[in-house]
Amino acid sequence: MAQDITTQRTQQPQRSQSAPTVAPKPAAHPQPTKRQYVRFAFYTIDPQWRRLPAERQKQHKLELVETIESFHRQMLLRPYSLMGTRADAELLLWQVAESLEPFQELATAILSTNIGGYLRLGASYLAQTKRSLYEIRDNPDEDAERLVISPSDAKYFFVYPFVKTRPWYRLSLEERQVMMDEHIRIGRKYPAVKLNTTYSFGLDDQEFVVAFETDEPADFLDLVQELREAETSMYTLRDTPLYSCIRMTLAEALDALGGPKIAKPQKPKEYVEAWIDVAPVEEIPEGTSRVVFLNGQQVALFHAGGRFYAIGNRCSHARGPLSEGELSICDGACVVTCPWHFAQYDLATGKVVDGVASAPVPTYRVEIRDGVVYVGTKPPEAVSR
Repeated sequence: MAQDITTQRTQQPQRSQSAPTVAPKPAAHPQPTKRQYVRFAFYTIDPQWRRLPAERQKQHKLELVETIESFHRQMLLRPYSLMGTRADAELLLWQVAESLEPFQELATAILSTNIGGYLRLGASYLAQTKRSLYEIRDNPDEDAERLVISPSDAKYFFVYPFVKTRPWYRLSLEERQVMMDEHIRIGRKYPAVKLNTTYSFGLDDQEFVVAFETDEPADFLDLVQELREAETSMYTLRDTPLYSCIRMTLAEALDALGGPKIAKPQKPKEYVEAWIDVAPVEEIPEGTSRVVFLNGQQVALFHAGGRFYAIGNRCSHARGPLSEGELSICDGACVVTCPWHFAQYDLATGKVVDGVASAPVPTYRVEIRDGVVYVGTKPPEAVSR
């Protein structure tokens, strides 16, 4: 059995030292998961920018790419283009962070660039992740995993603010649950569409921001049409404007605005190494963890047993946040226990040590350079070893 080497933010129920690990019922989720803040920022470019000399346009775009990418250590950030899909928005920056401050800092940094004077923020929606009031009967873990945003690789992204009527909130929870059961059943008919629901009560004008990821826009169209016939639609006050977005790299999305291209042709199967500096070694004490955003994915960085380890932050069982788990020693190896259902992973290999999980999580390289901790991707051949 594992020997405890440090206790992180929350305490986990004690287990017998002589009995094997027994995972609690999946619905328990005894440890709270930190909510995330989410921002959807929609920009347009002043037509005057398109009249600038080509070399200045190129310099502006390169400067903006460098500025935005410098925030990857503080937030998860996904760029999308809306050129050709809407007249009032041309670029979306989907941002996910642990606090509100990175959003303010990024907005200021963008406006401080040379192209910032030509960018207009047409819409900005602020929200936070939260567990739903309604029970997802056939998959209780689905609601819990929504506390941590994990974007897919889908090409298309559909976003809109959402407001319910006041009579909806006058209904009993039981009455609303019955209608939500129908709503969920309809959504199950379109598995290619992934829903991200975030909450804005008190944070912004709308009550929710809903965002759908899919490779099949036709499925999203059919889903929305069918949901219009559901009883819940009778209690919708507003669900517009609706933004249809296409996922691109940041350079590609800026190239879509016009001017000389800065995006380099990418080979889909070519491995591209990526590194990010996290913090000086002394700022990450022994027995602690940090969440790092690398290539749009969340990575959990641990300082345990005198070493640094980095693995995917989402448990392979129910996508619980491993960065909030308890660290321990098991047969000489450093192990993290998922705070949701107690699956255990070897920090060095990402493999499952014990518990309900059956699949490993990805691992990442960690290097110390001049006293600073760096986290990077592994080549495909290294991952398979």
